[in-house]
Amino acid sequence: MGEPCSIAVAGVAGRMGRMLVETIGGSERARLCGASEKPGHAWIGRDLGECVGGAASGIAVYEDPVLAFRDAAAVIDFTSPEATAKNAAAAAGLGCAFVSGATGLTEAELSAVAEASKRTAVVRAGNMSLGINLLTSIAKSVAKALDEDFDIEIVEAHHRQKVDSPSGTALMLGEAAAEGRGASLKDCAIRGRDGITGARPRGSIGFSAIRGGDIVGEHDVVFAGDGERITIRHVATDRAVYARGALKAALWAVGRPAGQYSMRDVLGI
Repeated sequence: MGEPCSIAVAGVAGRMGRMLVETIGGSERARLCGASEKPGHAWIGRDLGECVGGAASGIAVYEDPVLAFRDAAAVIDFTSPEATAKNAAAAAGLGCAFVSGATGLTEAELSAVAEASKRTAVVRAGNMSLGINLLTSIAKSVAKALDEDFDIEIVEAHHRQKVDSPSGTALMLGEAAAEGRGASLKDCAIRGRDGITGARPRGSIGFSAIRGGDIVGEHDVVFAGDGERITIRHVATDRAVYARGALKAALWAVGRPAGQYSMRDVLGI
Protein backbone atom coordinates (compact mmCIF):
# COMPACT_ATOMS: atom_id res chain seq x y z
CA MET A 1 0.00 0.00 0.00
CA GLY A 2 1.32 3.45 -0.98
CA GLU A 3 1.18 6.69 0.93
CA PRO A 4 -2.28 7.65 2.27
CA CYS A 5 -4.22 10.12 0.15
CA SER A 6 -4.29 13.64 1.60
CA ILE A 7 -7.87 14.82 2.18
CA ALA A 8 -9.18 18.21 3.29
CA VAL A 9 -12.66 18.65 4.79
CA ALA A 10 -14.76 21.75 4.19
CA GLY A 11 -17.35 22.54 6.86
CA VAL A 12 -15.43 20.52 9.40
CA ALA A 13 -17.53 21.56 12.43
CA GLY A 14 -20.83 20.36 11.00
CA ARG A 15 -22.46 16.97 11.52
CA MET A 16 -20.99 15.52 8.37
CA GLY A 17 -17.70 17.34 8.81
CA ARG A 18 -17.11 15.71 12.18
CA MET A 19 -18.15 12.34 10.81
CA LEU A 20 -15.70 12.73 7.93
CA VAL A 21 -12.87 13.54 10.34
CA GLU A 22 -13.64 10.32 12.21
CA THR A 23 -13.98 8.26 9.03
CA ILE A 24 -10.76 9.56 7.49
CA GLY A 25 -8.96 9.04 10.79
CA GLY A 26 -9.96 5.37 10.73
CA SER A 27 -8.84 4.77 7.14
CA GLU A 28 -5.49 3.33 6.13
CA ARG A 29 -5.90 4.80 2.64
CA ALA A 30 -6.41 8.44 3.61
CA ARG A 31 -5.15 11.07 6.01
CA LEU A 32 -6.66 14.40 7.00
CA CYS A 33 -4.47 17.32 5.94
CA GLY A 34 -6.71 20.39 6.08
CA ALA A 35 -9.96 21.82 7.40
CA SER A 36 -12.11 24.86 6.75
CA GLU A 37 -15.13 26.57 8.30
CA LYS A 38 -17.36 29.52 7.52
CA PRO A 39 -16.20 33.07 8.36
CA GLY A 40 -16.60 33.97 12.01
CA HIS A 41 -16.89 30.39 13.25
CA ALA A 42 -15.44 29.79 16.72
CA TRP A 43 -13.07 27.11 15.39
CA ILE A 44 -11.24 29.41 12.97
CA GLY A 45 -7.54 29.63 13.84
CA ARG A 46 -7.70 26.80 16.37
CA ASP A 47 -6.24 23.30 16.25
CA LEU A 48 -8.83 20.82 14.93
CA GLY A 49 -7.92 18.09 17.42
CA GLU A 50 -8.50 20.41 20.33
CA CYS A 51 -11.76 21.67 18.79
CA VAL A 52 -13.19 18.15 18.82
CA GLY A 53 -12.07 17.56 22.39
CA GLY A 54 -8.88 15.59 21.77
CA ALA A 55 -5.14 16.14 21.59
CA ALA A 56 -3.58 18.70 19.26
CA SER A 57 -3.51 17.39 15.68
CA GLY A 58 -1.33 19.99 14.02
CA ILE A 59 -4.18 20.81 11.64
CA ALA A 60 -5.50 24.37 11.88
CA VAL A 61 -9.05 25.32 10.89
CA TYR A 62 -8.99 28.02 8.22
CA GLU A 63 -11.57 30.44 6.91
CA ASP A 64 -9.73 30.73 3.58
CA PRO A 65 -10.31 27.54 1.57
CA VAL A 66 -7.08 28.00 -0.39
CA LEU A 67 -5.09 27.75 2.85
CA ALA A 68 -7.18 24.80 4.04
CA PHE A 69 -6.87 22.86 0.77
CA ARG A 70 -3.30 23.68 -0.26
CA ASP A 71 -1.81 20.27 0.77
CA ALA A 72 -4.77 18.15 -0.34
CA ALA A 73 -5.17 15.74 -3.23
CA ALA A 74 -8.94 15.86 -2.71
CA VAL A 75 -11.48 18.00 -0.88
CA ILE A 76 -14.76 16.71 0.60
CA ASP A 77 -17.47 19.32 1.02
CA PHE A 78 -20.77 19.09 2.93
CA THR A 79 -21.33 22.81 3.39
CA SER A 80 -23.95 25.35 2.32
CA PRO A 81 -24.69 25.84 -1.38
CA GLU A 82 -22.97 29.24 -1.44
CA ALA A 83 -19.87 27.87 0.27
CA THR A 84 -19.81 24.83 -2.03
CA ALA A 85 -19.51 27.03 -5.11
CA LYS A 86 -16.57 28.93 -3.57
CA ASN A 87 -14.90 25.75 -2.32
CA ALA A 88 -15.20 24.10 -5.73
CA ALA A 89 -13.44 27.07 -7.36
CA ALA A 90 -10.68 27.01 -4.73
CA ALA A 91 -10.16 23.25 -5.14
CA ALA A 92 -10.04 23.54 -8.93
CA GLY A 93 -7.49 26.35 -8.69
CA LEU A 94 -5.25 24.10 -6.60
CA GLY A 95 -5.79 21.02 -8.76
CA CYS A 96 -7.60 19.09 -6.00
CA ALA A 97 -10.34 16.60 -6.81
CA PHE A 98 -13.61 17.88 -5.35
CA VAL A 99 -16.40 15.81 -3.79
CA SER A 100 -19.62 17.55 -2.81
CA GLY A 101 -22.61 16.18 -0.94
CA ALA A 102 -24.21 19.61 -0.49
CA THR A 103 -27.84 19.96 -1.54
CA GLY A 104 -30.16 22.83 -2.41
CA LEU A 105 -27.80 24.50 -4.91
CA THR A 106 -29.23 27.21 -7.16
CA GLU A 107 -28.69 27.22 -10.93
CA ALA A 108 -25.93 29.80 -10.48
CA GLU A 109 -24.19 27.67 -7.85
CA LEU A 110 -24.51 24.56 -10.01
CA SER A 111 -22.96 26.53 -12.86
CA ALA A 112 -20.04 27.48 -10.61
CA VAL A 113 -19.45 23.82 -9.74
CA ALA A 114 -19.69 22.90 -13.44
CA GLU A 115 -17.10 25.58 -14.22
CA ALA A 116 -14.77 24.07 -11.61
CA SER A 117 -15.21 20.64 -13.25
CA LYS A 118 -13.52 21.99 -16.39
CA ARG A 119 -10.30 22.12 -14.37
CA THR A 120 -10.57 19.17 -11.99
CA ALA A 121 -12.53 16.00 -11.27
CA VAL A 122 -15.76 16.81 -9.44
CA VAL A 123 -18.01 14.17 -7.88
CA ARG A 124 -21.36 15.64 -6.90
CA ALA A 125 -24.28 13.64 -5.53
CA GLY A 126 -27.35 14.34 -3.44
CA ASN A 127 -26.49 11.20 -1.49
CA MET A 128 -23.21 9.34 -1.17
CA SER A 129 -24.47 6.00 0.16
CA LEU A 130 -24.13 2.77 -1.82
CA GLY A 131 -27.72 1.76 -1.05
CA ILE A 132 -29.26 5.01 -2.26
CA ASN A 133 -27.34 4.89 -5.51
CA LEU A 134 -28.52 1.34 -6.11
CA LEU A 135 -32.06 2.53 -5.33
CA THR A 136 -31.64 5.29 -7.91
CA SER A 137 -30.75 2.76 -10.60
CA ILE A 138 -33.70 0.58 -9.64
CA ALA A 139 -36.10 3.56 -9.69
CA LYS A 140 -35.00 4.43 -13.22
CA SER A 141 -35.50 0.84 -14.39
CA VAL A 142 -38.96 0.51 -12.81
CA ALA A 143 -40.08 3.87 -14.22
CA LYS A 144 -38.90 2.78 -17.67
CA ALA A 145 -40.87 -0.47 -17.42
CA LEU A 146 -44.15 1.13 -16.27
CA ASP A 147 -46.24 3.61 -18.22
CA GLU A 148 -47.95 6.75 -16.92
CA ASP A 149 -50.88 4.73 -15.54
CA PHE A 150 -48.58 4.43 -12.50
CA ASP A 151 -48.25 7.61 -10.45
CA ILE A 152 -44.80 8.18 -8.94
CA GLU A 153 -44.49 9.67 -5.47
CA ILE A 154 -41.21 10.17 -3.59
CA VAL A 155 -41.59 10.33 0.19
CA GLU A 156 -38.60 11.41 2.26
CA ALA A 157 -38.00 11.91 5.97
CA HIS A 158 -35.16 13.73 7.73
CA HIS A 159 -34.25 15.26 11.10
CA ARG A 160 -35.79 18.53 12.25
CA GLN A 161 -32.63 20.54 11.53
CA LYS A 162 -32.58 19.89 7.77
CA VAL A 163 -33.08 23.20 5.97
CA ASP A 164 -33.93 22.18 2.39
CA SER A 165 -36.93 20.33 0.99
CA PRO A 166 -37.28 18.13 -0.99
CA SER A 167 -33.98 16.56 -0.02
CA GLY A 168 -31.20 16.34 -2.59
CA THR A 169 -31.64 12.57 -2.51
CA ALA A 170 -35.37 12.85 -3.24
CA LEU A 171 -34.62 15.07 -6.22
CA MET A 172 -31.95 12.63 -7.40
CA LEU A 173 -34.52 9.82 -7.26
CA GLY A 174 -37.04 12.00 -9.08
CA GLU A 175 -34.50 12.76 -11.81
CA ALA A 176 -33.83 9.05 -12.22
CA ALA A 177 -37.55 8.22 -12.46
CA ALA A 178 -38.11 11.02 -14.98
CA GLU A 179 -35.13 9.88 -17.02
CA GLY A 180 -36.54 6.34 -17.04
CA ARG A 181 -39.72 7.74 -18.56
CA GLY A 182 -37.87 9.92 -21.04
CA ALA A 183 -39.21 13.06 -19.35
CA SER A 184 -37.75 16.16 -17.69
CA LEU A 185 -38.33 16.41 -13.93
CA LYS A 186 -38.76 20.19 -14.29
CA ASP A 187 -41.82 19.56 -16.45
CA CYS A 188 -43.53 16.92 -14.32
CA ALA A 189 -42.56 17.55 -10.67
CA ILE A 190 -45.16 18.44 -8.03
CA ARG A 191 -43.27 19.74 -5.01
CA GLY A 192 -46.10 20.90 -2.79
CA ARG A 193 -49.83 20.43 -2.26
CA ASP A 194 -52.19 22.54 -0.23
CA GLY A 195 -55.90 23.27 -0.43
CA ILE A 196 -58.05 22.26 -3.38
CA THR A 197 -55.43 21.00 -5.80
CA GLY A 198 -57.64 19.13 -8.25
CA ALA A 199 -56.92 15.68 -9.62
CA ARG A 200 -53.34 14.59 -9.97
CA PRO A 201 -51.93 15.27 -13.47
CA ARG A 202 -51.08 12.15 -15.45
CA GLY A 203 -47.34 11.52 -15.61
CA SER A 204 -46.51 13.75 -12.67
CA ILE A 205 -43.81 12.91 -10.12
CA GLY A 206 -44.76 14.06 -6.62
CA PHE A 207 -42.65 14.82 -3.57
CA SER A 208 -43.67 14.56 0.08
CA ALA A 209 -41.35 15.59 2.93
CA ILE A 210 -41.35 14.72 6.63
CA ARG A 211 -39.16 16.60 9.14
CA GLY A 212 -38.79 15.54 12.75
CA GLY A 213 -36.61 14.27 15.55
CA ASP A 214 -33.23 12.83 14.66
CA ILE A 215 -34.23 10.87 11.54
CA VAL A 216 -31.03 10.29 9.56
CA GLY A 217 -32.67 9.69 6.19
CA GLU A 218 -35.52 7.62 4.78
CA HIS A 219 -36.62 7.53 1.13
CA ASP A 220 -39.50 5.69 -0.52
CA VAL A 221 -40.25 5.66 -4.24
CA VAL A 222 -43.89 4.68 -4.71
CA PHE A 223 -45.30 3.55 -8.05
CA ALA A 224 -49.08 3.60 -7.53
CA GLY A 225 -51.34 2.04 -10.16
CA ASP A 226 -54.93 0.87 -10.15
CA GLY A 227 -55.15 -2.22 -7.97
CA GLU A 228 -51.45 -2.48 -7.17
CA ARG A 229 -48.59 -0.48 -5.73
CA ILE A 230 -44.82 -0.95 -5.82
CA THR A 231 -42.65 0.67 -3.15
CA ILE A 232 -38.86 0.61 -3.09
CA ARG A 233 -37.19 1.94 0.05
CA HIS A 234 -33.90 2.93 1.63
CA VAL A 235 -33.39 3.69 5.32
CA ALA A 236 -30.15 5.14 6.69
CA THR A 237 -29.65 4.62 10.42
CA ASP A 238 -26.11 5.99 10.69
CA ARG A 239 -24.69 9.12 9.07
CA ALA A 240 -21.41 7.26 8.66
CA VAL A 241 -22.72 5.66 5.45
CA TYR A 242 -22.53 9.09 3.78
CA ALA A 243 -19.02 9.76 5.08
CA ARG A 244 -17.77 6.36 3.90
CA GLY A 245 -19.28 6.94 0.48
CA ALA A 246 -17.78 10.43 0.23
CA LEU A 247 -14.33 9.11 1.16
CA LYS A 248 -14.67 6.34 -1.43
CA ALA A 249 -15.56 9.01 -4.02
CA ALA A 250 -12.57 11.17 -3.06
CA LEU A 251 -10.13 8.27 -3.35
CA TRP A 252 -11.65 7.33 -6.71
CA ALA A 253 -11.55 10.89 -8.09
CA VAL A 254 -7.87 11.59 -7.44
CA GLY A 255 -6.05 11.39 -10.74
CA ARG A 256 -9.21 11.28 -12.87
CA PRO A 257 -9.57 13.64 -15.83
CA ALA A 258 -11.41 16.91 -15.24
CA GLY A 259 -15.17 16.56 -15.50
CA GLN A 260 -18.39 16.03 -13.55
CA TYR A 261 -18.97 12.56 -12.13
CA SER A 262 -21.71 10.92 -10.07
CA MET A 263 -21.66 8.24 -7.40
CA ARG A 264 -22.86 5.84 -10.07
CA ASP A 265 -19.59 6.48 -11.87
CA VAL A 266 -17.69 5.87 -8.64
CA LEU A 267 -19.54 2.61 -7.98
CA GLY A 268 -19.58 1.47 -11.61
CA ILE A 269 -23.35 1.03 -11.78
